[in-house]
Amino acid sequence: MCLGIPAKVIAIVDADAGLALADTAGVRRQINIGLLAADGGDPSVLVGQWVLLHVGFAMAVIDQQEADRTLALLAQMEEGGES
Repeated sequence: MCLGIPAKVIAIVDADAGLALADTAGVRRQINIGLLAADGGDPSVLVGQWVLLHVGFAMAVIDQQEADRTLALLAQMEEGGES
């Protein structure tokens, strides 16, 4: 099973290397956006977008609703399923 975590792209760190800064629940980290910007397009279009992050790689662009649902589910799992 793979776990993808929503992250919001905050800034492009190194466009040539495909690196960006992303935020997940207040934690900022450098991520690889190479899989999303592989077509040679402008990676700056990802700034402000939500992406599905797996082991440091942005796998897909997702919408705000999907990000919110997934973050809520992860928070619920962290609390042991208690509501």
